Amino acid sequence: MTIRVLLADDQALLRSAFRVLVDSESDMEVVGEASDGAQAVRLAREQAPDVVLMDIRMPGTDGLAATRMISEDASLAQIRVVILTTFEVDDYVVEALRAGASGFLGKGSEPEELLNAIRVAAGGEALLSPTATKGLIARFLAQGDGGDGRDPARSERLGTLTSREREVLVQVAAGHSNDEIAERLAVSPLTVKTHVNRAMAKLGARDRAQLVVIAYESGLVRPRTD
Repeated sequence: MTIRVLLADDQALLRSAFRVLVDSESDMEVVGEASDGAQAVRLAREQAPDVVLMDIRMPGTDGLAATRMISEDASLAQIRVVILTTFEVDDYVVEALRAGASGFLGKGSEPEELLNAIRVAAGGEALLSPTATKGLIARFLAQGDGGDGRDPARSERLGTLTSREREVLVQVAAGHSNDEIAERLAVSPLTVKTHVNRAMAKLGARDRAQLVVIAYESGLVRPRTD
């Protein structure tokens, strides 16, 4: 399968560099380029990419708004958005994940990291840099709206999970892969994948990145302050 990639960044030179990198891979191709969020949404609807590499800061409609528009459009449910940020710690990253992004990647990442991120996002099997993403989400949720950050609606929805699904969700929030969770819980990776998929369906999560956010917002997992 060829992974269809849409590039959204207001810097033409950066888009060109990404295009050369992506098109050099036999299993992926660039299907469009956007210089702002509104154009990214339009091209997402026209080209139906598998993955959108979305710059978070663009003129007009920014990457955060564009990500939300894509994730809220049921006809674009198959699209995964990877946020590109100049800074590893960015105030908008968690909001982007809440808006429906599958993860984030620093613009200073190595080429292989970017290509791997595209493949991982397209497969929907894991977070991008899970440990770093989990830590970043924890820090920002700890600084969020005050109090313990618990979302009552999220907490209520956790009641639909089985005890095993909740256990797996805790492991996902810790940044562990299916294989690592399987080893920890003494079950098969396929069983873990089944529990993860069921948890996503019950909680309305697009992917594992969303599960991590839900785990923290619901209070199932508490952010570390160290």
